[in-house]
Amino acid sequence: MAQAVGLWAAYGVIGLLCLAGIALTAISLSGTWLVVAGTLLAVLVRPDRFPGWWTLAAFVAVSAAVEGVEAVAGAWGVKQRGGSPAAGLAAMLGGFLGLLLGGLIPVPVAGSLLGMLIGSFVLVFAWERRRLKSQDAANIAWGAVTARALVILFKAGAALGMTAVLVWGMAAG
Repeated sequence: MAQAVGLWAAYGVIGLLCLAGIALTAISLSGTWLVVAGTLLAVLVRPDRFPGWWTLAAFVAVSAAVEGVEAVAGAWGVKQRGGSPAAGLAAMLGGFLGLLLGGLIPVPVAGSLLGMLIGSFVLVFAWERRRLKSQDAANIAWGAVTARALVILFKAGAALGMTAVLVWGMAAG
């Protein structure tokens, strides 16, 4: 009886880790790693069944790839529209500052998300406006915002996909 309760408690923790991971990706944090942690727990409590070490390794690879994409996306969005490398750094810094300040907006999750997008835009615009002295700065700043929004969708899709594979695989076997 105690073993069954412990197993169900572990399943609850796995579910909470996956849900928290999905939620964190919505504000551009590294939620896929929480899904990896949930998968590791599943491997430990179900050693002879799904998910197994290969699934865990695949999820680690997906999470690392997501981090790599995120690291270059803002700079790529800026560069595609003619921005400077420094503007790519401004996009990352502005997004981080906006994420923190957006938490002051009284709308849970959405406030931080809006703050992150606005912060990226404002810092890139200010940097490129100073550098170029033209309205092209707005176009470049929109590149940073677009890239950031696409990365959020990519990360959320990865976290959702990993969670779906984990849940489906555990339910099936």
